[in-house]
Amino acid sequence: MARTIRTARLRRGVLCALAAAAGSIALALPASAHVTVSPPEAARGGYTTLSFKVPTESDTASTTALDVQFPADTPIASVSVQPKAGWSYQVTKGAPTRPITAHGTQITEVVTKITWTAEDGGGIRPGEFDTFNVSAGPLPEDADRVVFKTLQTYSDGEIIRWIDVAEPGGDEPERPAPTITLTASGGSHGASDKGSDKGSGGGQSTAADDASASDGTARVLGVAGLALGALGLAAGAFALVSTRRRA
Repeated sequence: MARTIRTARLRRGVLCALAAAAGSIALALPASAHVTVSPPEAARGGYTTLSFKVPTESDTASTTALDVQFPADTPIASVSVQPKAGWSYQVTKGAPTRPITAHGTQITEVVTKITWTAEDGGGIRPGEFDTFNVSAGPLPEDADRVVFKTLQTYSDGEIIRWIDVAEPGGDEPERPAPTITLTASGGSHGASDKGSDKGSGGGQSTAADDASASDGTARVLGVAGLALGALGLAAGAFALVSTRRRA
């Protein structure tokens, strides 16, 4: 009977240590990297530089194409694409689904899609990411957000569809579409982004700063996860040693 009790206690100690180790590993692993867009907010009616950040999650294939769809219900009239070495792009346009004006002029054609394609042998390799920059505007004045549903194509033919729309207050979907929130016009975003559209490059710097801040936050969270996991592992080991001593 005593041997059975000691064995049970030892087993519980081992399971505790294993659970702590598993928790440490789980906390240390980064969250699934999504295709995102920066800045997260922009002023209604203004211009901004959109920076689409694309990580390659596959361990064996490279990202070879990116298809960003511009929403028909919140159309954007003008787009200027920043050239990117090793990639070609195509801008697709169409008639707006509703009347739209910009600077007092009726707009009859809006951007519906931008497709980037890597040159032969190129692309974003496993474990890497890249950004694709677009100057766009004027942004809708009667909407709260703009959703850019995106398709990411890999060299092995797999297509990841970042098209799920997150609902306010709800959980993040598995494949969230890149989204920007629109704020009241006349804010700091609108002022600096108009300058960017004229060639100042300010919007691109802002997008890069936002992406850098996001990466920094992820690193801080990763370090915190490691620390918590280490504490859990230490607690499990202490429980194991204590159990063995009692035995």
